Amino acid sequence: MSDNSPLIDDLVATCRAALPQIDALYAAARDGVRAVLVADGKISPALLEQNQFSAHGFGWLATYVECLRQMVEWADRLSDEGRLGEFEMLILQAGFGEYLAQMAGGIPMSQGEVLRPADMGISAEAVQAFQAGPVARLIAGGNTAPVRQRIADLIGENPGAITQGDTGLDETHAMIREQFHRFAEEQVAPYAHEWHLKDELIPIEVITQMGELGVFGLTIPEQLGGLGMGKMAMCVVSEELSRGYIGVGSLGTRSEIAAELIMGGGTDAQKEHYLPKIASAEILPTAVFTEPNTGSDLASLRTRAIRDGDVYKVTGNKTWITHAARTDVMTLLARTDPNEPGYKGLSMFLAEKPRGSDAEP
Repeated sequence: MSDNSPLIDDLVATCRAALPQIDALYAAARDGVRAVLVADGKISPALLEQNQFSAHGFGWLATYVECLRQMVEWADRLSDEGRLGEFEMLILQAGFGEYLAQMAGGIPMSQGEVLRPADMGISAEAVQAFQAGPVARLIAGGNTAPVRQRIADLIGENPGAITQGDTGLDETHAMIREQFHRFAEEQVAPYAHEWHLKDELIPIEVITQMGELGVFGLTIPEQLGGLGMGKMAMCVVSEELSRGYIGVGSLGTRSEIAAELIMGGGTDAQKEHYLPKIASAEILPTAVFTEPNTGSDLASLRTRAIRDGDVYKVTGNKTWITHAARTDVMTLLARTDPNEPGYKGLSMFLAEKPRGSDAEP
């Protein structure tokens, strides 16, 4: 690189060399969290409740570790294909510099929750060993002001780009992104603000078009009416639809939640009945989990489902149900065994409902 470039020499190799140090810090955190969560060889719900900050933080750390590993693999793939340019290397460098600094000094899980290494039982000696060699170099020179400025300059040179930098998508996923970007630009973005101001449901014509494009069956197996694609395709489609309007982008995720629950826990009859209809948008599902006062803390849900002959009678309150009015079936989480605390007493139901409209939501 030139003398004026903020890029670190041998950047990709330096990032790769940092991975063993990252793994060592992760292992120290895993051991520390395990020590406060495990009793008699298994995770204790009571200890998990007492140490939920550490457990939650460990989830954040694990996500950071996997993100950094995937970024190195992304850079390697682009390099092998001759697609790794300045912009991509700047993204890699800034990402490593920022995440490594947070792992050493504190991960901001929210404004009032900063996870320190000691919160996961990581010793000062382990943190010191982490902040050496390649990691130290990346923290010191990774996410600097010149790096951020150069990234901003490159973004300014490509204001109309669908994405900034090479995402590394293969030809199929790149084509999917372009298709749904065009759909969002033409069928969603010009009208979304008016829908919002009028507090209208997303027009059924838009939903029908989305169904024809396969939005609701992306990961459903082909033999059950879907496209049989993976989570990558689902993420790409959700990103592009959300670019037009977050309400439209979230529509497909409701179907993904329902389809995954049915594929994982449904009977053969339920799979054969629901999945083809979800994939075609004949049936629109919604996830009914969140409750007042408990939010999305699922272990604290209080809605009851009581068996009465061949049916269950459900009583309780739910809130913040995405696309609740327009949908036909609910994936409904309720407590069937009040004597079992936490998650153990919960059951998932498929509950059909009338589809609402703007006139009669």
